[in-house]
Amino acid sequence: MSFKSLLARHEAVLVFVILFEVILFQVLGRNFLTERNFSNVFRHSVEIGLLAVAMTPVILTGGIDLSVGSMMGLCAVLFGMMVNALGMDPWVAAALAVASGALGGGINATLITRLNLPPLIVTLGTFSLFRGLAEALTKGAESFSGFPASFLALGNSTVAGLPAQIWVFFAVAAGIWFLVHRTTFGRSFRAIGYAPEGARYAGIPVARNTGLAYVIAGAVAGLAAVILVARLGEARANAGIGYELLAITAVVLGGVSIFGGSGTVFGTFLGWIALAILNNGLTRISDFKIMDQTVASVARELSGLLTGLLLLTALAIGASIKTLAVRRARQQPIPLSKPDPATP
Repeated sequence: MSFKSLLARHEAVLVFVILFEVILFQVLGRNFLTERNFSNVFRHSVEIGLLAVAMTPVILTGGIDLSVGSMMGLCAVLFGMMVNALGMDPWVAAALAVASGALGGGINATLITRLNLPPLIVTLGTFSLFRGLAEALTKGAESFSGFPASFLALGNSTVAGLPAQIWVFFAVAAGIWFLVHRTTFGRSFRAIGYAPEGARYAGIPVARNTGLAYVIAGAVAGLAAVILVARLGEARANAGIGYELLAITAVVLGGVSIFGGSGTVFGTFLGWIALAILNNGLTRISDFKIMDQTVASVARELSGLLTGLLLLTALAIGASIKTLAVRRARQQPIPLSKPDPATP
C-alpha cells in the first residue's frame, strides 16, 4: 500500500486526530502524558469500548441497537440480585448476566428479523423496557454492593501494568475483529448492510446472521455491566445511562457507515480511543494553565458539544478525502482498446 493511499484511509485520519488531542491536552494541562492518566483513560472507558466493538457488526448490517445501555443497567441489577439476594458465586452470576444480555439481544433479534420491524423502533422500545425492568426490580432506589474483593479486582487491579479489564476488552475486540474480517459469517454483515436482497440471492441467511449480530451485542452489554459493577463496587439500575449514544458515536467516528455495508473493527477501536481521550482531557480541565475556573466549568458542560464536533469533523475530513479520490479517478482518461489485427 502506497503512502498516499494510506493517508486516504479513514483510520489514518483518526490517528492524526488522536495525536492532535494528546498534544493539545498535554500543552494545555499538566501530567496528561503519564502512565497513571492513560491507565485511567482505559479504566473508565472500557465499558463504552466493549459496546462500540459489539455494535460494529450490528451497524454493518444496516441496523442499530439503542438498548445496550439499558441492557447494561438490567444485567447489573440481575447480577447484584444473584450475588446478594441468592448468595450466588460472583463468577457464576457474571456468566448468567452475560447470558441475560444475550437473551435480551435475542428479543431484539426476533422482533427485527421475524416480524420485520425497523431496528430503530424495536431497540427504542427495548431501551425503555429494559431500563424500566431494572428500575422495577430495585424500586427505583435500591442498589447492591458488598461484593467480594476477588471480584472487585476485575475493575480496580492491574495486570502487566494495564487495568485488568482492558485485557478483557482486548480479548473481545480481537474476537469480534476475527469474526468480522476473517470469517465468511462475519463478512456477510457488510454484504447484508450493502444490499440485503442481493445477499439473499447470494444464499446468505440474512435473518439468522442479522439476528446473531444483535445477540452478540446483548451478550457484550452484559459483560460490560459486570465490569462496570466491578469497577464501581455497586450495581444499580442507572448503570450505563447514555452509553449507547457514546458507543454509536465511537463506531461512526471510526468510519463505519451508519447505513451499513462498510467499516472496520479497527476503525471503531480508534474512534473509541479518540472519544476516551477527549472525555478524559475534559474531566482534567481544572488543571488547564490558561483557563480560569469559570471557563473550565463551562468547558466541562460543553463536553457533549465537543464530542459532536469531533465526530462531525472526522466525518467531514473522511468524506472529503473520498470525494477527492473519486474525482481524481473520474478525471483519469479511459484507455482505448486496440483493434484485434486478426479481425477483418
